[in-house]
Amino acid sequence: MKEITSQQQRVLDCIQIYINKTGFPPTRADICKELGFKSPNSAETHLRALEKKGFISIESGASRGISIINNDRNSSINSDEYPIIGLVAAGSPTLAEENIMNTINCPESFFNSSFDYFLKVKGLSMKNAGIMEDDLIAVKKTSDIKNGDIVIARIDDEVTVKFFNKKSPKIVELEPANEDFENIVVNLEEEELHIEGKSVGLLRKN
Repeated sequence: MKEITSQQQRVLDCIQIYINKTGFPPTRADICKELGFKSPNSAETHLRALEKKGFISIESGASRGISIINNDRNSSINSDEYPIIGLVAAGSPTLAEENIMNTINCPESFFNSSFDYFLKVKGLSMKNAGIMEDDLIAVKKTSDIKNGDIVIARIDDEVTVKFFNKKSPKIVELEPANEDFENIVVNLEEEELHIEGKSVGLLRKN
């Protein structure tokens, strides 16, 4: 792998620290703010250089579409260690430090899909889907969601696990798998709905 300049290393470190602190990558504006760049173009130049040298990948059209490519040179993190998220503190990103209860060792290939963290289930709203209280849901951070997926959704400061069902361009229903619970109807014109990711697997501690 090609060598990088000290300035490019600062940008790479900034991305890694930002992801560790917030759970998602920085925007170009965030990098400028953190490193004192005067223009987003400066950040973009370094990002493209890091991408060309194989240290990061950049998803076109996404303001936060920056991913660090893990390798022995730029990551000492055990890739089999995943954070366990408990109750999400109001207003904080899901993977913020205050939300991480613990970590667990799990092979990346354990489920059919890659995943980013485990979420500890509270309540029985999804019991008929086989998801019980204190189960650990393997969550893949993605915006590629279709009707019928079990999603981790944030409405205002509340995080919930439900089936996703988009009824129209304006209306989304988050459906429980328990007749004792009602659907959560979200009008996208009036409320902000953020999909944190989708469930790709489950662990249950006996």
